[in-house]
Amino acid sequence: MTRQLPGFIGFPDQDMQAVVVPDLFFVDLLPQIDDLAELKLTVYFFWLLNEQEGPLRFVRGDDLRRDDTLLMGLSLDSELRTPLKVLEDALSRAVVRNTLIRLDVDENAQAGVKSQNGQGRQNEGLSHSGDEENQFEDWYFLNTAKGRQSVDAIRQGRLVELQGIIPDEARLQVERPNIFVLYEQNFGLMTAFIADQLRDLEKSYPPDWITEAMEIALLNNKRHLNYIRAILRRWETEGKDEGYG
Repeated sequence: MTRQLPGFIGFPDQDMQAVVVPDLFFVDLLPQIDDLAELKLTVYFFWLLNEQEGPLRFVRGDDLRRDDTLLMGLSLDSELRTPLKVLEDALSRAVVRNTLIRLDVDENAQAGVKSQNGQGRQNEGLSHSGDEENQFEDWYFLNTAKGRQSVDAIRQGRLVELQGIIPDEARLQVERPNIFVLYEQNFGLMTAFIADQLRDLEKSYPPDWITEAMEIALLNNKRHLNYIRAILRRWETEGKDEGYG
């Protein structure tokens, strides 16, 4: 059975970071993608690169395999395969389609490249750091001019020169769950009325206050917004360090 995700309650009334997506994605690449998992991975890849800084931007395969948000989304795409299997298939499709370029890099010395593709050729399976026989990491680059330049530099043995700008992780952790997810997972069905009330709380109180008030309500088995609101108002008037319960 597929996992049920919380319903989307709309974008929040606050500044949100924009993600740059090339216009060719919409007019050239998107019409060609016929697999939902590949589409999800491709769009998610743009967001991951957008969260990085510096000239060398890529995503490690193992980071994708540990990405709960991505895997949760992919879990909806098949009842017969695990999310990891769906991910491996989506990666292969994106590489064959030339959206992504894959490099298998020695994870110990990180100075040698086992293989690379991105010219329409599919690898025979995706090795990664958990492979005992071949200690290689699979790295993925967007097939852009900068991505191809980075791949060429690594193939020419200049990986050591780039070590200082390689990120420790190829993704940033997203603060999860937010108060809307917390409510739906622990308090009840998310309705438009409840969502409006939660947005009002967001405008009046810090996010960590709301989260902590929700946790206190759960501990006291008071699963309603009035109790949460009472906690927040008491903290506002008497001071948060005074506690509640």
